[in-house]
This record gives sequence, structure tokens and C-alpha cells, in this order.
Amino acid sequence: MVFSRAASIRDSLSRTRRSVFGQIAGLFGPGEVTEEFWEDLEELLIMADIGVDTTTALIAGLREDAVQRGMRRAEQVRGRLEERLVDILEASARPYLEGKRHLSVVLTVGVNGSGKTTSIAKLAKYHKDRGQRVMLAAGDTFRAAAIDQLKIWGDRVGVEVIASQPGGDPGAVVYDAIRASRSRGMDVLIIDTAGRLHTKYNLMQELKKVHGVAQKQVHRAPHETLLVLDATTGQNALSQAKVFKEAVKITGVVLAKLDGTAKGGMAFAIARDLELPIYFVGTGEKIEDLAEFDAHAFVDGLFEGD
Repeated sequence: MVFSRAASIRDSLSRTRRSVFGQIAGLFGPGEVTEEFWEDLEELLIMADIGVDTTTALIAGLREDAVQRGMRRAEQVRGRLEERLVDILEASARPYLEGKRHLSVVLTVGVNGSGKTTSIAKLAKYHKDRGQRVMLAAGDTFRAAAIDQLKIWGDRVGVEVIASQPGGDPGAVVYDAIRASRSRGMDVLIIDTAGRLHTKYNLMQELKKVHGVAQKQVHRAPHETLLVLDATTGQNALSQAKVFKEAVKITGVVLAKLDGTAKGGMAFAIARDLELPIYFVGTGEKIEDLAEFDAHAFVDGLFEGD
């Protein structure tokens, strides 16, 4: 299973690896560590969507390492860069749905078009494959298409979807879904929510209401609040994340569409700037294309695999 996960993460990073990270790997030849080397590395890390703040901290740390460890060849710096990249990802790491309970409630948030509905379906299959009984709640009542899409995915995965009519109260949907989950002996309830950033105030109030309903019905719920981010948007996803963090307490990230982008470097900005763990990555379009995040496999996949 570990090999399969590592292989799927590596394969999904092929576009990222072949773009800027391929150029970064090219810097680590037998040449000497010069000021030009540091400037080139800094420029490429920023181009790789790692982010300015994270890049600045990385370069400062690597310069210090080079002095302390006597690293005079560029090839010596590569191993330490990879170690520091892993450290960034692991600093915010936490286990997904840690602890045992009768019903685990997972709230999902994200902008429309981020891959949220597909990620919910993949997550439902992830839990089903582990022998858990799963139910979905169509809490995005604003869009009729969102309700219909979730029902279609529910049929494909083989899980029940609790929904209302378009325009209904999302809090009421969540209340009904929790009662249904309990009465039918479900292990996991995954709740979809609206993602309308252009009505920021309404979005926040709606998310807070849904969060409150879950909290009142189930002890310490929601047990995870997952932010689904579209990896293809790179640094733009960070501004979206900050809006959602203002509305609810985000506990982790699902990085969707990783296979379709050359901007995989944004994972480091998520981990360092947002201080959020990445729980899962979308590695393809199929329902089973969801991999548990592995920091070592991710960093290896940025530099190796082709």
C-alpha cells in the first residue's frame, strides 16, 4: 500500500517535476556554491509556486547549513534542500480523523469548481474501502446542480445522500443527515457546503450555522473540516484558504487536481503559511485516484520519477 501511494503521488507530480523542479534539479551539479547559485535557486523556488516567504526562509536556512556543514559543491546542497522541504510538510502534519467514535462528521469547504464534489466522492470511497459505512449530506443547497452532482456521485460510490430541495436550509439538511446517520448505524458522515466567495459574508454565516448544527448534535463535531483546494490555481488558492479560515476552523487540506498542474510547489506554502496539514491529494480523474499525503513521497516525486 505504501509503494502504491508513493507511486501515485510521484506520477501525479509529473507536470510539476518536468517544469520548474526539473530546472531546480539541474542546478545541483558538480559546480561550486556561489552567489549566483543562491540567486538562481531562489528565483526557481519562487517560480515553482512555493511562495516568497517560504522561499526566503528556505534559502536563509540552506545558506546557514552550507556554512556550518562546509558544503562547497552544489550537489551537496540538494540533499539538505529535500530534507528541509520534508520538514516544512511534516511540521503541520496530523493524523486524519484521529481517535475512535460512533459517528465521525467531516465537513468539506471550498470554492465552486475546486473539485470539491469529486473529492467528496473519492473520500467516500476511501472510507468504504476501509469497511466503514458512509453517508453524504448535500449542504450546498444554493445550487441545484450541486445537489444533483452529489447524488450522481453517491450512486456511483454506493452511498446514500441526504438532500433537500434547492434553496433549502443547509442547517436543516445537516440536522437530518446526522439523525439519519445515527439511526442507520453509519460510521462517517461527509457534508458538502456552498462555495460562493463573491458573497463572502453570507458564505461565512452559512458555514458557521452548519458548523454549529453539527456541534450541537454530535460531540466535538465536525471532527474534521477539510478545505478542498484546486492545485492548478497555485498561489491563488492561498487567498481562498484565508477566507474560509475566517469562517470556520479548517483542520486539513485536500489538494485536488494535482495531476493536472505544474504548480505542485504550492503544497509547501499551504503547510508553512497556513499551518495546515495536507491529508489527501487528487492524483487523477478516477474515483479511486485519491492518495493519503506522504511528505517523503511528495518531495521524492518532485525530483525523481521520469
